[in-house]
Amino acid sequence: MLENYFPVLMFILVGLGIGVVPVLLGRLLAPYRPDSEKNSPYECGFEAFEDARMKFDVRYYLIAILFILFDLEIAFLFPWATVFQEFIAAGQHAVFVFGSVMVFLAILVIGYIVEWKNGALDWE
Repeated sequence: MLENYFPVLMFILVGLGIGVVPVLLGRLLAPYRPDSEKNSPYECGFEAFEDARMKFDVRYYLIAILFILFDLEIAFLFPWATVFQEFIAAGQHAVFVFGSVMVFLAILVIGYIVEWKNGALDWE
């Protein structure tokens, strides 16, 4: 009975190994020489531990929302592309299946054009 769980145990061990071994190798082999440039904040453009009520540039949020929008587009497009042949083979109307995804992509392209025209993609 327990031999059925051996592949699951191996999967967990290999996953932990792939996650932990590079971190340990980096700690053991890399030189530790911190300086002010390495320790400075770089992710969001301001110091991490300041007043929470400071003004924050909304462009960071806008870029994040655009990334999520187009990331979701690809997340929906890949499954559709993998089963498109199966829809046609099952007798589904190819025009309807293809058209439904084209409407989805057209809506996203219109959103992209609106963002572009409004200057959301211009970083100054």
